[in-house]
Amino acid sequence: MANILGISAFYHDSAAALTTDGKIIAAAQEERFTRKKHTPDFPIHAIQYCLDETGLEINELDAIVFYDKPFLKFERLLETYYAFAPRGVTSFIRAIPVWLNEKLFLKKLILDHLQDIGNCDRKKIKLLFPEHHLSHAASAFFPSPYKKAAILTIDGVGEWCTASIGQGDGNKISILKEMNFPHSVGLLYSAFTYYLGFTVNSGEYKLMGLAPYGNPLSSQTIKFIETIKEKLVDIKEDGSIWLNQAYFNYATGITMVKDKPWEKLFGFSRRIAETNIEQHHCNLAFAIQKVTEEIVLKMAMETRRLTGAESLCLAGGVALNCVANGKLLQEKLFKSIFIQPAAGDAGGAVGAALAANFIYFEEERKTDERTDQMSGSYLGPDYSTKEIELINRKLKAVCTKYDDFNQLSRDISSKIAQGNIVGWFQGKMEFGPRALGNRSILGDARNPEMQKKMNLKIKYREGFRPFAPSVRNEDIQEYFELETYSPYMLLTAPVNRNRRRTLPDQYHEWPVRDKLYYTRSDIPSVTHIDFSARIQTVHKETNPRYWQLIRDFKELTGCGVLINTSFNVRGEPIVCHPDDAYRCFMCTDMDYLVLNDFVYCKTTQPDWQNKEKWMVPFNTD
Repeated sequence: MANILGISAFYHDSAAALTTDGKIIAAAQEERFTRKKHTPDFPIHAIQYCLDETGLEINELDAIVFYDKPFLKFERLLETYYAFAPRGVTSFIRAIPVWLNEKLFLKKLILDHLQDIGNCDRKKIKLLFPEHHLSHAASAFFPSPYKKAAILTIDGVGEWCTASIGQGDGNKISILKEMNFPHSVGLLYSAFTYYLGFTVNSGEYKLMGLAPYGNPLSSQTIKFIETIKEKLVDIKEDGSIWLNQAYFNYATGITMVKDKPWEKLFGFSRRIAETNIEQHHCNLAFAIQKVTEEIVLKMAMETRRLTGAESLCLAGGVALNCVANGKLLQEKLFKSIFIQPAAGDAGGAVGAALAANFIYFEEERKTDERTDQMSGSYLGPDYSTKEIELINRKLKAVCTKYDDFNQLSRDISSKIAQGNIVGWFQGKMEFGPRALGNRSILGDARNPEMQKKMNLKIKYREGFRPFAPSVRNEDIQEYFELETYSPYMLLTAPVNRNRRRTLPDQYHEWPVRDKLYYTRSDIPSVTHIDFSARIQTVHKETNPRYWQLIRDFKELTGCGVLINTSFNVRGEPIVCHPDDAYRCFMCTDMDYLVLNDFVYCKTTQPDWQNKEKWMVPFNTD
């Protein structure tokens, strides 16, 4: 029985995961503890949590596994600078000292950090370094319910690889085909993220949310799609792509694109962050989303052709594009699809540990072919009644403790139905970028004002951003055109037609703001502008409390859908500790907070009108 620690660090989204006998016992992102979103720092706190959760010490671990191969990455860096020389001198001067001083000595760096956590025998610790895309592939296949499956990984870049097609069988993974840097779907999407004024490696989901505001029928949108495919990216039939480096700057520069050539291509300059979003920005977002969907679909078709598999596993940052995932599902190329809920670099920590367990140590892999091994992604820390009581005393918080959860659930259902917004903090924290009902902010999906209120008064973020619906798995087809489950909020599907409202004539010509606040269905606050929704199906087996809350809300109102957004404000990581949750509750217009069995009303808290007292500055993302 092997105890294995997986680590992702030094680039973005640092994380740690610990597996025992191939079972994921604990996993968490470092950002949740340090409160620095997407932090690249070595995950000391996440590792300490994993060790505490299992009762293990560092010396009791059979292996510590880093999620990629640093020397291969350095090789790619040097070869790229050489190939593009003399371009890239500024970037070279910035990057090389960091590599020479730190990243080339990664083994020593990891051991030094581990020594800060606890005593470790540096000579006996087994350090392993699987390739980046193998870690992604392992993170998707090994926790999946399938004995055999195709594996597709797509991201920005690992060492050289930017996308891979593989096949999993039992405890083995075979990589069949790869695409290499600088040609990358992830970097292509990030280039448009940058040009449209959002933050790379953070704002891609904003680009995805903005895309439906584009007018698919306008000549400008059609021209944008043609320009992308004619000038920027050559899409092959197997889904591989060739990016015209005359227009990109990421290989050797310090920005993603060359602004002037792009301005000539699209007829407008790069949008500056926080400036107004105009229709041409929406149209360009729509164009690159459509091109990305075409590429992903072609890659999936090639994956099916190469493997003949009926099941597909997805990972890599591009697998977080739930719109593309939804389109792939609709094509029915595969009978079933499993997407790693932490599909980005954080999930590499899980994949690295599992790759070592099954491939290096050759442990037997068991699956019932029905249930995935992610435990609902509830793999982070939880907090006891005693710990919450201590926080209450420290903060002088006023609350009611419920001894009967049934009553708590009915009372909170009633509060939500009355238009209140509730911070919902229960049990173990989610692993991955989505809040799945344990660190969530909840509202009434029927309320047409709720999207605007939650974006502007709770999240302090752009008004166009959509919210996800949570629905019990047994009610899914009552509300959405989805024939499968979506427990990790990684699929979009249309709202049922009988729930939609007819769009007015010339709707696509309306200004962005007017389209945003038009009521499109009877669950308007979770119905995106194109009648889609990013769905979470809630299962009693993995989250009985959240499942019961939705059931009680349906019994009270007749509606079995709640708005579920992550428990944080813009630029802040999802809350981890009850202290984080109370502070976030106090600095926003949330009405109620639930910490396990404790319920807090905003207007009964001391100094509740002084929101500034509780605000912590976070960088905008």
